[in-house]
Amino acid sequence: MRAVVFDMDGILFDTERVCQDSWMEVAKKRGLPGMEEIFPRCIGRNSSDSRQIVLEAYGKDFDYENFRAEASAWYWDYIETNGLPVMPGADSLLRWLKNGGWKLGLASSTRRPTVLKNLEMSGFSEYFSVVVTGDMVEHAKPRPEIYLLACRELGVKPEEAYAIEDSPNGIRSAHAAGMRPLMVPDMIAPDEEMEDLSFRIFKDLNQVLAYLREGTD
Repeated sequence: MRAVVFDMDGILFDTERVCQDSWMEVAKKRGLPGMEEIFPRCIGRNSSDSRQIVLEAYGKDFDYENFRAEASAWYWDYIETNGLPVMPGADSLLRWLKNGGWKLGLASSTRRPTVLKNLEMSGFSEYFSVVVTGDMVEHAKPRPEIYLLACRELGVKPEEAYAIEDSPNGIRSAHAAGMRPLMVPDMIAPDEEMEDLSFRIFKDLNQVLAYLREGTD
């Protein structure tokens, strides 16, 4: 095992909470009920799937594009004011893997411009030889397509690679691809299904680093 494919939001960056806050603020401003139940269903999914989830909740005539534009403006205003929140242990893990000759890829449901901007802002771009985003695949997580593409571009078989994920949809995707999913839960606690599908579950990325340093099994 000498390859790792990372998720981004909730793994490298603590951005899922910022995104949730942006959705909640815009929903509150517009008087939209139930957003606290709708947003978690969108975690780990691409923009197309998220759009469908929101339209199912608020009706097909809901102006989703305008809602997302307003939420995006709130999100980036927060990031520009407070900085990009990097997850504890992310830089140490990436640096150790890169120095050790591991092949590193990223598979994020987020759109490519945002992914590349986040990687540039954090200085993490240099770590990844492959970056696959949600707008590059037809079927988003929890389907395996995004991870299969990442492994193919890395030149490794899925069973030869770890996937580091925080969300149930991400774990389902990596498991379906035939990889070894390492779960680092963020906003959604692991249940029995996640315990079954995950190869290992860790508290944070520092624990992942300690595990990999000890040698893989």
